[in-house]
Amino acid sequence: MISVMGLLIALIVVLWNFLAIETQFLKISFDFVPKMIIGILLGPFWSAIGALLADIIGNTLFLKAPFFIGFTLNKLIEGYFYGAFFYKKNINWRNTILCTLSITILINFILTPFWLSIMYNVPIDSLAIWIPRLIKTAIVFPIQVVLIHKIGNSLPIDRISRSFRHNEINITENNTE
Repeated sequence: MISVMGLLIALIVVLWNFLAIETQFLKISFDFVPKMIIGILLGPFWSAIGALLADIIGNTLFLKAPFFIGFTLNKLIEGYFYGAFFYKKNINWRNTILCTLSITILINFILTPFWLSIMYNVPIDSLAIWIPRLIKTAIVFPIQVVLIHKIGNSLPIDRISRSFRHNEINITENNTE
């Protein structure tokens, strides 16, 4: 379980820091995929911790802008949502759309503009903040919904979960001997 989480955290760091499209007010990345996988496999607490660790590691190793705790809070909340919507639940269109919509509204339309306004001393109603964000959402939202649904349903979740439980049982048996 720890090694799987470590690999997924590393994948988040790579996707966010090297394979993203980035401007001063906007960043597009596919780092939601490994966050969603952590949420499916390990639940809200561990997906929040994984997203938090990925953000801290990425900022420590590859800092491109001044560190701001608000964006780290965004990552923690985003990770939590993936676990809350997908852990031990069906990955159906309803859950996928609700999860993506919740993250989009809370993170992309409320918290991130607020953090950008604080960081860059730009009015919250500035078009520089909102126009790229609205264009990004119009393009990325449907792509994200389809990818989460397709990838989430193609993962062998039952087999992986059984493997985690089997390893826990073996560890427990070895510790009692």
